[in-house]
Amino acid sequence: MKHNRLGRSGLYVSELGLGTNAFGKRADEETSIRVIHAAMDGGIDFIDTANIYAGTESERIIGRALEGRRDRAILTTKAGLPRGEGPNERGSSRRHLQKELESSLKRLKTDYVDLYQIHTFDPYTPLEETLRTLDDFVSSGKVRYVGASNYTAWEFMKALGISEREGFVRYISSQTSYSLADRTPERELIPMCLDQEIGLIPYFPLAGGILSGKYGSGGSAPEGSRAETDPNFNRFMNDSYLELGRRVGEWAAEAGTTPSALSLAWLMRRPAVSTVIAGATNPQQVEANLASTTFEADAELFAKLDEISEPFRRGEPFAVYRLS
Repeated sequence: MKHNRLGRSGLYVSELGLGTNAFGKRADEETSIRVIHAAMDGGIDFIDTANIYAGTESERIIGRALEGRRDRAILTTKAGLPRGEGPNERGSSRRHLQKELESSLKRLKTDYVDLYQIHTFDPYTPLEETLRTLDDFVSSGKVRYVGASNYTAWEFMKALGISEREGFVRYISSQTSYSLADRTPERELIPMCLDQEIGLIPYFPLAGGILSGKYGSGGSAPEGSRAETDPNFNRFMNDSYLELGRRVGEWAAEAGTTPSALSLAWLMRRPAVSTVIAGATNPQQVEANLASTTFEADAELFAKLDEISEPFRRGEPFAVYRLS
């Protein structure tokens, strides 16, 4: 497994990471543990979770799965999206982040996380408060590095400027929706990452399964898929996305690989990308995703993927999570 430097930090991460938002929801506990072990046995060390995934179940399951293996994992979690209805149960205030970090560490059965990410920009809390809190977390040894998710380019640059001015620890990574079906980060976020040496961590790399070949031309949803378990996902079952998925499937078959492996391999080669988070609900999906790390395609195929996905540079992001 190839490892890439995460931004300009000294931390190296596997080029393929494991997304865990299905753990405790679309994958039961024992299956989720098998997924984690299969991923680690296959060379994946970057494990991404959050305090809200499956109502905290994802973190608890990961904590159990990593017993005896913690030192082999690059573990990241997040906080900032709502954990409850109260005004102090969301956002990136000192009060909320301190409470959530302590709770995450207990569930994860560890005394530190390698990367702690703010899950989304908080317009109601001064960035100075957030960044000072993160700086304290690093000083305490409970957090190794810090990053942000769902920030726009200007929000991220504002944070970097404050950190430089105040001498706070600096965000080293940006996590965002990015795939053949969502190239909107290329407009502003990726140029910022390249300029500031920020590691990009794409989520939804298979566009919720659209790029995996699981959805037919009519958008029919297989049992247990995101489209079946999340009715809101059906807004993506339109002709443009489904046609993209069909073409990727055809070219993958011609190249002797799967649509998932081809889509992930394309993303791994994009500028600024450090690791690609791919979810799995069973060990077989992990094995299928791992094929992307050894797939070699000629430049012509990747050029065709660039061309067919060019329209997805425009319009709205495939997914973004913000505080209301």
